[in-house]
Amino acid sequence: MTKFSKTLLGAAAGIALAVAAGGASAQMKDEIVIAVAGPITGQYASFGEQMKRGAEMAIADLNRVGGVGGKKIRLEIGDDACDPKQAVAVANSFVSKKVAFVAGHFCSSSSIPASEVYADAGVLQITPASTNPKLTDEAAKKKWQHVFRTCGRDDSQGKVAAAYMLKNYAGKKIAFLHDKSTYGKGLADETLAAFKEGKGKEAMYESYNQGDKDFAALVSKMKAAAIDVIYVGGYHTEAGLIVRQSREQGLNAQLISGDALVTDEFWKISGPAGAGTLMTFGPDPRKNPAAKEVVEKFKAAKYEPEGYTLYTYAAIQVWAQSVNATKSTKTADLAKKMREATYDTVIGKLRFNAAGDRRDTDYVFYVWKDGKYAEM
Repeated sequence: MTKFSKTLLGAAAGIALAVAAGGASAQMKDEIVIAVAGPITGQYASFGEQMKRGAEMAIADLNRVGGVGGKKIRLEIGDDACDPKQAVAVANSFVSKKVAFVAGHFCSSSSIPASEVYADAGVLQITPASTNPKLTDEAAKKKWQHVFRTCGRDDSQGKVAAAYMLKNYAGKKIAFLHDKSTYGKGLADETLAAFKEGKGKEAMYESYNQGDKDFAALVSKMKAAAIDVIYVGGYHTEAGLIVRQSREQGLNAQLISGDALVTDEFWKISGPAGAGTLMTFGPDPRKNPAAKEVVEKFKAAKYEPEGYTLYTYAAIQVWAQSVNATKSTKTADLAKKMREATYDTVIGKLRFNAAGDRRDTDYVFYVWKDGKYAEM
């Protein structure tokens, strides 16, 4: 038996769960309902697909060895399209269906308002992808205990990007762009703050709108300013167009961005113009020995578990192991345990601090080449 299988069996031990009557912990007699939420449709649907695939595989693996606490797991899927209002509607729908736990959401602009709904209902939330510091910082201020993430934070990511630019592009003209979203602006601002702390000076700070297709005016402005580096706080859809249109206008500035470029769709948008693009993300979990068995199963199913696929799988592992350890599905019991325990997951060992953030995070740089990204 593999170490991975033993972990699953541990989470699925035949224990009697202390399921409270009523509230978010109420479940059907023979099953526990959990949920995943993200952009299943819309321009960021590739990330929703990653999360959905990760959740489905995790649940299939758990149910294959008996479920959790002798109960099978059933998945509800919520499509928030990365829209804050739709995210709140999805969250309320989950509450009405009495889900025990939500792996989500993807966009920080969705996770933050949804977290208020989950707080009121006492539903555990573990996001695999929302990196804006406000999510857990605000929860901590309000003394909420239900919010966690298996990913890192933008203040950590920004420091890594800023340090790289300070070292490798000293004296160069750097433009900081963002898409006005909670994630995009937050990432750009955190990176710029760290850049300034290191005595760097931005040459330009501009915004654009999510969904924009024509960046000719912005590119012309950067070309006139002789920009050497473009740092984008935003998603792959616009970043791909920015670099492509820059090359078309003869602006060969280096493009640097963050974790929202971890999808092969970036290259489909950028084309060869995306070659050499740099981005920050955690060490590739697909290369983690703990993920080997799961990665092989995804690939056998003709799916590449890139980006946040395994981060979502890990979120469900954390929940399942917590239920097993506490013999409960109550959020209060699980949240307390999660701040004390160390979890073996497909993305490595996870520990959480009082705010619900990972105690150990490590961002590295990736480079795009020939339609694929790889660690530098």
